[in-house]
Amino acid sequence: MDFLLTALVIVVTPGTGVLFTLAAGLSHGRRASLVAALGCTLGTLPQALAAITGLAALLHTSTVAFQVLKYLGVAYLLWMAVSTLRDRSALTAPEGDDPAGSAPRTTSKVIVSAVLLNVLNPKLTLFFVAFLPQFVHGDDPHAVLRMSELSAVFVLLTLMVFAGYGLAAATMREHVISRPRVVRWMRRVFAGTFAALGARLAFF
Repeated sequence: MDFLLTALVIVVTPGTGVLFTLAAGLSHGRRASLVAALGCTLGTLPQALAAITGLAALLHTSTVAFQVLKYLGVAYLLWMAVSTLRDRSALTAPEGDDPAGSAPRTTSKVIVSAVLLNVLNPKLTLFFVAFLPQFVHGDDPHAVLRMSELSAVFVLLTLMVFAGYGLAAATMREHVISRPRVVRWMRRVFAGTFAALGARLAFF
């Protein structure tokens, strides 16, 4: 129960994944929000696997490896900020299924962006290293299995919470896109938040 409550608080707390999912829901509707939630969730899997296998501990002790991963994440967040600010069509796309031929490309683009957002976040790697061991006894002969089970619970919570955020944003979409001024300011807020998260990560 302690793990479940702690994990829920961590997942609900807004971060880059939540921000991306909200943007997808407001930009393209329910389907895109669910795809974004799935992509962000998939992005946690390499981090969980790294923690379980010990790779995360290596990143934590290797300054070079950590710095490389960190600045790749910074660069990606800044790229997301610039792309969001320059985008002039993201919040005007029709809701529902994309026209024939465009849905696969849009879906794959959202998933890849979402996965990279979490894969290139060293904070998530360190989170798994610091978080999971607290709920596993050192002398437990099934420690690896236990960590795998806890990771699976965390991943499932992530998917459910992010999907909830995305669907809530998609519900508000019609009220947003009908107001061009709101759209412009919202785009600036998202871009500024991505940039701020990148700057914060750079000095982490």
